[in-house]
Amino acid sequence: MSKYKLFLLRHGEGAWNKENRFCSWVDQKLSEDGVKEAQDCGRLLREQGYKFDIVFTSILSRSIQTAWLVLEAMGQEWVPVVKSWRLNERHYGSLIGLNRAEMALQHGEEKVKLWRRSYDMTPPPIDESHPYFLEIYNDRRYTTCDVPIENLPRAESLKEVLDRLLPYWDSTVVPEIKKGRTVLISAHGNSCRALLKHLEGISDEDIASVTLPTGIPVLLELDENLSPVKPRQLLGDQAKIQAAIKKVEDQGKAKPSI
Repeated sequence: MSKYKLFLLRHGEGAWNKENRFCSWVDQKLSEDGVKEAQDCGRLLREQGYKFDIVFTSILSRSIQTAWLVLEAMGQEWVPVVKSWRLNERHYGSLIGLNRAEMALQHGEEKVKLWRRSYDMTPPPIDESHPYFLEIYNDRRYTTCDVPIENLPRAESLKEVLDRLLPYWDSTVVPEIKKGRTVLISAHGNSCRALLKHLEGISDEDIASVTLPTGIPVLLELDENLSPVKPRQLLGDQAKIQAAIKKVEDQGKAKPSI
């Protein structure tokens, strides 16, 4: 029997989603379409009668902005929002800023799919010669983390995302759920996928085919042990959701130059 409801949300489309670039820890705001996605998500949740007690986000602006827009559309701006780097997007290392389709042309679609979707493959690490290194590691937000800046990731596999996310999940999110509170996690494609893998017991192989489109809320109904009692539900117009999933999956495919 369902005892708890947990909502996961991949932030609305960001500027670099639109440009098909690895955004990762570079701080980008939502695109115009991303703003609309977040507002539409909030309206859908309001129409379906959901009420949140607490929201968790990463410390990246697109995750926070999505949470604000959702809460505003729901008329629930007062709900507490708690931020942690442990919900950040996966760190794509030296791939940050690169275009996925161009990389597929260069390296092949299978290699790019492995970098994007495999569970335990870590991309090459970022170093000080990378054009976005200083923008990330000189950012004041990273002085607020529970680990020193020099110990923050330089690149991550999905497995490493789950490894840094789980202590926060267990210590901070789970107690709120177990108090009977309805929780929204407004985060990123890979931090949400990592959490889904943990909660649903998805295999290392099968997680590669789990795709979350931007701005679509995912409802998990959990029992007292926080195990799902039914399959995850992506809420909204199902035809639009399937089209959005296909769009994400196509991002890593080579687009021949015309």
